[in-house]
Amino acid sequence: MIYATAADWRAAERKRVLLFGMSGLGKTHLASMLRTAGGWFHYSVDYRIGTRYMGEYIADNFKREAMKVPLLRELLMTDSVYITSNITFDNLAPLSTYLGKPGDPAKGGLPFAEYMRRQTQHREAEIATMHDTAQFITRSEDLYGYPHFMCDSSGSICEVVDPWDPADPVLSRLAQNLLLVWIKGSDAHTAELVRRFDRAPKPMYYQPHFLERMWGRHRAETGLEEAQVDPDSFVRWTYAQALAHRQPRYAAMADWGVTVTAEDVAQVRDAAGFDDLISRAIACRTAAT
Repeated sequence: MIYATAADWRAAERKRVLLFGMSGLGKTHLASMLRTAGGWFHYSVDYRIGTRYMGEYIADNFKREAMKVPLLRELLMTDSVYITSNITFDNLAPLSTYLGKPGDPAKGGLPFAEYMRRQTQHREAEIATMHDTAQFITRSEDLYGYPHFMCDSSGSICEVVDPWDPADPVLSRLAQNLLLVWIKGSDAHTAELVRRFDRAPKPMYYQPHFLERMWGRHRAETGLEEAQVDPDSFVRWTYAQALAHRQPRYAAMADWGVTVTAEDVAQVRDAAGFDDLISRAIACRTAAT
């Protein structure tokens, strides 16, 4: 770890942290709070993916739909209108919409092959974005004067790395530059995330072999052809399976850094509280080793 002890962390003039864990446990909340407090640069992985690496895919998808409307087609063909996405740190809907859901086209579903193609695009974009982190650490200080850096990772980071491989290229580079911090949820958090997702299902990224297995199992259990699958039903069912699939991967990633609980994160109110949180986590890791 780049901070060997709690004292090293507290004395550091430049604090560099990457938060990871299930979406909805406080990563973006902490990053936004520290950004607002001042001194911290907020590097949102999802935002970077949706703007730098998948922005053209997203905009072209909008244009493809607009071309189906005669008036908009004419305006687009004459460069009379400009269509783009309005992704923000708090609104990633354009990216989610582009990733889509497989199944019945009448319900907004994509052919499974197209769905998997977009998943591959996201994987490549996420890996590239994680590799960009080091340059943004330098950029945030040289260009903007921020001494501290917070990487707000996506919930799917565990899907694009091999945490059991000590030479994993993504994790190795990240660990050289940042302190990796797992926000660990409880069973109660998991149940709440499933309920929240069930109320408003959204597209997500998963490993291809996992998705292919889930797609096969779901169709076998429902007896439905590809074009008959309800897209929301599939992603709800898959999400519940994915939480169990991701947990051991997050736990293995935690060996590269430290662990904090979602309950403790919820108690953090300011930068001083965050410093205390990380200090305790490092002390626990040091004591355990």
